[in-house]
Amino acid sequence: MILSALDRASVIPLYYQIRQRLLDQISSGTLRPGQPIPSEQRISARLRVSRMTARQALRSLCEDGLAYSRRGKGTFVAEQKQERNINQLLSFTEEMKSHGARSRLLSFSAADPDREAARVLQLGRREKVFQIRRVRLADSVPMAIETSCLPVRLFPGLGEKFTLRGSLYETLAQRYGVQLYAADEIVEAGLASSDDARLLQISPGSPVFHFTRTCYLKSGQPVEYVRSIYRGDRFKIVARLTHQGRSETEGKLISRTKRWSIKADRQRAG
Repeated sequence: MILSALDRASVIPLYYQIRQRLLDQISSGTLRPGQPIPSEQRISARLRVSRMTARQALRSLCEDGLAYSRRGKGTFVAEQKQERNINQLLSFTEEMKSHGARSRLLSFSAADPDREAARVLQLGRREKVFQIRRVRLADSVPMAIETSCLPVRLFPGLGEKFTLRGSLYETLAQRYGVQLYAADEIVEAGLASSDDARLLQISPGSPVFHFTRTCYLKSGQPVEYVRSIYRGDRFKIVARLTHQGRSETEGKLISRTKRWSIKADRQRAG
């Protein structure tokens, strides 16, 4: 791979020029996902810059999720991030249908809900929920850990009717006539715990997205409470924003179909 000469008279830092040249190679397909990126030694010698400058360029690509580093092996081009569209109420199966979406069941049980699930689902004191915990995969790669809670009284016999081959939302629609109408979703940035990292095949402390979703019928009745952990190196959040109108709220942007918020983790993710 050929890297063009740097403009040493430019105000743009040398490391950033190197980064952009490497990024051009990735964008054009000259460097493809999984392929090695030239080492800092090679970049340093080819472009006559310090090893520190070359290292900074590679680190910048890694920090942006465009590359990843393996100790003793080098730096490689990362897979393109999947879009997590928060403007539509879709199941993981629907979102990842072009990527061979499938699930690995961790547990399925009728259990007592925790306090938050009971509150959100407006459950009675002795009511139970079906708790479905799954690892969600796309292209055979673990992408997310998902825990769904649904009231047992609304979905009798769900354990016999739901299969991992299909979408849970399709099962609810076809077997129970339940059409999910809207959802509230909260997104928070965080770091992977040791257990989550093991299931997602990432390093402990890697950046992740925590999603909390409550799904409703058209009547406003809550029917599902979901907690999900998505890999930060494989997903980006996409939202369509529209202006609310010229009023006292002028200048604010809102999501067209959902309320959502992002809380920045105090720790630096990555």
